[in-house]
Amino acid sequence: MAGGSGSRIGGAKATAQLSGHALISYPLKAALGALEQVAVVAKSNTELPDDLGQRVELWIEPDEPRHPVVGVIEALRRAEGRAVVVIACDLPLLTSATVALLACADAGGSVAVLASAAGRPQPLLARYEPAALGLLEKFDTDGPMTAQVMALPATLVEVPPEASFNVNDLEQLKEVSRRLRSSSEPAE
Repeated sequence: MAGGSGSRIGGAKATAQLSGHALISYPLKAALGALEQVAVVAKSNTELPDDLGQRVELWIEPDEPRHPVVGVIEALRRAEGRAVVVIACDLPLLTSATVALLACADAGGSVAVLASAAGRPQPLLARYEPAALGLLEKFDTDGPMTAQVMALPATLVEVPPEASFNVNDLEQLKEVSRRLRSSSEPAE
């Protein structure tokens, strides 16, 4: 999901640089390690890296309204009756193991399987079943995504807190850069 305006990070969130790579490249790597088909859903004017990779499709969502549910709806429409795993473009610490966990989790009759990190549901780190489409199309695009998704039949799957660490501003970008640097430093 890369259709957001990125206003808090200064625009072009997907291409914001993190340790020399576009921010979107981190969750894309996690998705490609766990899923057979991967697509980026974005607005027509969203700035994206020039090369998303051979295995990544680009699906353009409507320019209006501006709400995360628009991208989820577009993904479900294009998925040809299959469930979709939705991943925000600003999750640089996400792993393929977490993506696989969501992709394979038992929905238990729910229309959505949401990652939950430290008790907080994550509607943009989730799997939506085809039956969610009609329900999502009724969402209030002025309302909060989490509250509306939690009103659906949804199953929560606990994930590590770092999996849902999202980058919304320059300070968070610096914080995750420090995390990545410290995790790649050799032990003494």
